[in-house]
Amino acid sequence: MDPILISIAFIFGFAVRMAGLPPFVGYLAAGFVLNAMGFEGGQMLEDVADLGVILLLFSIGLKLKLRNLKKPEIWAGASTHMLFTVLFFGFGIYGLGIAGVSKFAGLDLKLALLIAFALSFSSTVFAVKVLEERAEMSALHGQVSIGVLIIQDILAVVFLTASTGKLPSSWALALPFALMLIRPLLMKVMDHSGHGELLILLGFFLALVVGAAGFGLVGLKPDLGALIIGMVLARHPKAAELSKSLFSFKEIFLVGFFLSIGLSGTPSLEALGVAALLLLAVSFKVVLFFLLFTRFKLRARTSFLAALSLANYSEFGLIVGALGASLGWITSEWLVIMAIALVMTFVLAAPLNTSAHALYDRWADRLKPIETLKRHPDDQPIDSGDAVIAVFGMGRVGTAAYDDLHQRYGNAVIGIDRDPDTVAAHQNRGRNVILGDPTDFDFWERAAVSGGYKIRLVLLAMPKYTANLAAVKEIRARKFAAAIATTAHFDDEVKFLREAGADAVYNFYSEAGFGFAEHACGQLGDRSGLRVAETPM
Repeated sequence: MDPILISIAFIFGFAVRMAGLPPFVGYLAAGFVLNAMGFEGGQMLEDVADLGVILLLFSIGLKLKLRNLKKPEIWAGASTHMLFTVLFFGFGIYGLGIAGVSKFAGLDLKLALLIAFALSFSSTVFAVKVLEERAEMSALHGQVSIGVLIIQDILAVVFLTASTGKLPSSWALALPFALMLIRPLLMKVMDHSGHGELLILLGFFLALVVGAAGFGLVGLKPDLGALIIGMVLARHPKAAELSKSLFSFKEIFLVGFFLSIGLSGTPSLEALGVAALLLLAVSFKVVLFFLLFTRFKLRARTSFLAALSLANYSEFGLIVGALGASLGWITSEWLVIMAIALVMTFVLAAPLNTSAHALYDRWADRLKPIETLKRHPDDQPIDSGDAVIAVFGMGRVGTAAYDDLHQRYGNAVIGIDRDPDTVAAHQNRGRNVILGDPTDFDFWERAAVSGGYKIRLVLLAMPKYTANLAAVKEIRARKFAAAIATTAHFDDEVKFLREAGADAVYNFYSEAGFGFAEHACGQLGDRSGLRVAETPM
């Protein structure tokens, strides 16, 4: 990649991060600046962008449970939202055309509905980035968001196939049977791929060769192939490890994706005005998502967080728009307008999602009355019972902490995790673990009893630093006086966690050596033949 592209992308990404926004907003801005300087994306950047999207969808598939797509709030919510959005946007665009508004004039109803269809999608890249940064992919609102996006992507693939008139090969009908046959083999290969570079190479092979190239051979979208292969392997014990191994590669390739969007064209003032109008219209999508999710009995908090993560336009919309432009249905300037509107929604949605929990706290009293009286079975209020110690995040670290504390204090300890599958697994092993989120305003509101709180000690053992930091801030914002202990990986994280209100921070990297030495001495005892050194006077 050109050194100038790398330099400008880094400078803008770093500047935006220092301003408190996700770096990818800076990459988008860098693309517009590069375009104004006369740079073009070129085939290499396009290939890098495609590779980033393919790895992204493969990673999503590795974390996705197929049964989640069967839930009404996902398949019915996504399709109902798309229908109402297409009708609202389509007739709105058509009405502006009849009124003679520039850029809209000349668009008949069919073309207006095409543009509306392109604008009905939400960005998979954006939502995944936001949810990953907050470690909320496994939370209920994260699963709902990703499920809705998958349904949207499937509908996009169906539309693209029908619009081009290119039907998939008849061999596509054999894909389900082929996947069933090769799944055991792929599982065995993953078993014996170790934990190093071979596992990473396997991830590229599965995403690019088996998924993308394999589906492309039978006339299906390569992106869809990567997603489905990931879903096929999602139940493998190494699925999470493989996803983590590919994380850095996916991140750097996605820089190319965001740069390519910014390089798609130079906007005119008129195009900027239309894009700004479309930016205002995205509020309709957010409100509609919130209302639909609450009608499916999700709590206001879950509905609000899921709707905010979908508060944008999509890269898939650009693909639909590009198809329309290539077939002569719409002008290429509409593609630029949609790209600008996409960027604007990213810039607006980024800070909104960063402050999503604080925004819900502020508006909770207004949003809760919209809930239905009957609650979704996966979204019931959290009740910690008589527990006085709460362990949030029941991964390996949280489970070890829970087991040790349970031996000491018995049923005074409770484990809480965002992932329903993790909760079910622990409950089957007899642990007192419930589904919940440490940033849940409603939970801490209910935790107050008789002017105080039952819980006296909170252990935050979630794998993501951002999730632990958000939890510390939420707990302290509730004026919660209990002691908070949390984990971290780096010294700067320790600093920020303490500043946010954590009483104790365990740094894995700096304290693991001490713990290892203590463990070794305790296990070996006198067999080592070593003497304890005397402390010098």
